[in-house]
Amino acid sequence: MSLPAATAQGLRADLAVISEWIEPGSRILDLGCGDGTLLDHLARTRQVRGYGLEIDAANVSACVARGVNVIQADLDDGLRDFATDAFDYVLLTQTLQALVRPDQALTEILRVGRRAIVTFPNFGHWRVRLQLLRGRMPLTSALPDQWYETPNIHLCTVQDFEALCAERHWTCVHRSLLDRAHRQGTRITALPNLFAEVALYLLEDEN
Repeated sequence: MSLPAATAQGLRADLAVISEWIEPGSRILDLGCGDGTLLDHLARTRQVRGYGLEIDAANVSACVARGVNVIQADLDDGLRDFATDAFDYVLLTQTLQALVRPDQALTEILRVGRRAIVTFPNFGHWRVRLQLLRGRMPLTSALPDQWYETPNIHLCTVQDFEALCAERHWTCVHRSLLDRAHRQGTRITALPNLFAEVALYLLEDEN
């Protein structure tokens, strides 16, 4: 199956996949919500209710301009102010690898939300491996920053993430693996850890 880089509504294709996973009328917490594009889209098309957490002041201002409920906060400070099962979905898109303890963050996410939606760049992609074999830190469409300015501190592969989920008894309800153009394909299906550049997971806690 092929997905366009952007949907007819102008939403990036990986975010469009996420929106399809979310039930209408759900309570949402979007961690590292950026300028509020996804929350705004979900509120208009899925009638969701919820909040975004964002640390960047410019993004917070953009959220406010969109009418998105946003709290300025650092995700590494945790989610202790939120009650257990306060949300139907907690979203963490392209932020996992920038957290100090992503495993602890996911544990908290699955405490405050019945389900978690997590996306991250796959460090096992063949372009990443090739650049490492050449002795250089990788630069790809999913990892566009130089090593000295990247916010990423805990990069992982698809296999790493799935091993963590199995260890912590987190169930993968849905998985979508995309290439650099945010498309699915037969190569990714056959060898996901080698050909997927962006990974998306919908998780539940079995515990």
